[in-house]
Amino acid sequence: MAGFDKVVTSYTEALEGLEDNMTIIAGGFGLCGIPENLIAEIKRRGTRGLTIASNNAGVDGKGLGILLEDRQIKKMIASYVGENALFEAQMMSGELEVELTPQGTLAEKMRAGGAGIPAFFTATGYGTPVGEGKEVREFNGRHYILEEALQGDFSIGKAWKADRYGNLMFRKTARNFNPMAITAGKIAVVEVEEIVEVGQLDPDEIHLPGIYVNRLIQGTFEKTIEQRTVRSA
Repeated sequence: MAGFDKVVTSYTEALEGLEDNMTIIAGGFGLCGIPENLIAEIKRRGTRGLTIASNNAGVDGKGLGILLEDRQIKKMIASYVGENALFEAQMMSGELEVELTPQGTLAEKMRAGGAGIPAFFTATGYGTPVGEGKEVREFNGRHYILEEALQGDFSIGKAWKADRYGNLMFRKTARNFNPMAITAGKIAVVEVEEIVEVGQLDPDEIHLPGIYVNRLIQGTFEKTIEQRTVRSA
């Protein structure tokens, strides 16, 4: 995309240039705030050999879980397996390479990638398998391990509202990993519920400026509830 207007009109155009063996940084937490239509487009394309960094891989049949069904993901970088039985089965069998990363560290790896920071030190994971083989330094009497930033060929995210320049607003919990994930892609693609004209968003309410966004598309969303809890009166 060139120029200020980031809007595209089809999901095919939104993911133009996505190829096998690329790395994708994906926003969302469980099924909340996931770019579900962009994920569906990846499935439709049949793109394979992907490395995907995301908090988790959705659930069976939803979110990133649909890409596991056709073995499109080669490697997952995630903070936990969650309730995805297929993710667990492929990881345990060795079919899927998995790099489990502490949740806060994963968020910071994405943020650092978007900010152009190549690596950072964190105390999280020191003395555990997470820290094995990583550089260790001591600051103020405490040990820290060096973690490298994450950057993707593409990043995909979901926002609530945007203007045509790609300035984004997120809604409540759906904000989760999305701001960090979006910034960490060389090509950042975001789907939103509503697109408004430039000038209609209050600058003080913009969570992520459009400088980070390359392509923007308006979609419709299922908003699946991951766990339904009911209680009688």
